[in-house]
Amino acid sequence: MPTHRGSIRLFRLADIDVYVHWAWFLAFLYFTSRPHTYSNYGWNALEILALFAIVLTHEFGHQLACRSVGGETHDIILWPLGGVAYVNPPQRPGAQLWSIAAGPLVNVALIPVLSALSLTASHLGWQSTNPNAFALLQNVRIINLVLLIFNLMPVYPLDGGQILRSLLWFVFGRANSLLAASVIGFIGVAALILLAVLSQNWWLGLVAVFILMNCWGGLNQALALAKIAKIPRRPGLVCPSCQTAPPLGELWRCGQCGQAFDIFLTQGICPHCAAQFNVTRCLDCGISSPLVAWTNATPPQNN
Repeated sequence: MPTHRGSIRLFRLADIDVYVHWAWFLAFLYFTSRPHTYSNYGWNALEILALFAIVLTHEFGHQLACRSVGGETHDIILWPLGGVAYVNPPQRPGAQLWSIAAGPLVNVALIPVLSALSLTASHLGWQSTNPNAFALLQNVRIINLVLLIFNLMPVYPLDGGQILRSLLWFVFGRANSLLAASVIGFIGVAALILLAVLSQNWWLGLVAVFILMNCWGGLNQALALAKIAKIPRRPGLVCPSCQTAPPLGELWRCGQCGQAFDIFLTQGICPHCAAQFNVTRCLDCGISSPLVAWTNATPPQNN
């Protein structure tokens, strides 16, 4: 996944920083210089910029939806394979589902807008008076539709795969739903790799490798969650974010000496080096909260 390292900050909107990775510029130059139907390469560049404008609005959909359900929102990074919205919605299936589904819904909302613009351009006779602009509108409309269809494929970690995982979560729980989505994702990756080989499309091959890496990460995370779920829980405490009681045992590692210890048993003090920790990370949802907040958590929510 792209990180801030090697990324350039573009702007800040709605308290969300947008970055572009250096590799994006290489991809931009490559796709801009490819053969096209326009009269000059400038229109080809506009098409690539329009593509990433759609990707950016899609990622903002994820961010704002996550914020609306009380989740943590961070940054958006554009890179050659699209965009990444760093969000951490509450660990509830309903909150996860809305945070993920909001991205494709942005593309759905763009369909009538882009279609209306294309129809207007056709009515004004742009095919003959402004052929480049007309072709650009047609291509952007198709790009938005293709991105929507591709993203809704039930392959983890694409939006479709994560939506499937959220739906399965209601029935099978957090760990099993992620496990199922990851396994289905491996099947989808195999199909994408086969398609990339048959079509000799190396870009699709890169996308397949990216998805494969995330499926592997999802599988490992699911196995870790299943293992943690079997550990006895500490009574009287719950995570302020996911309302889950912390597991018993030396499962936290000291940031000073690297030794494992039970942060709740020692009240945040490492028994090996006496380092004090006032904030701890939930092993179930991954969100860090002050230790004192674990005793003041609100009752669990059903959605």
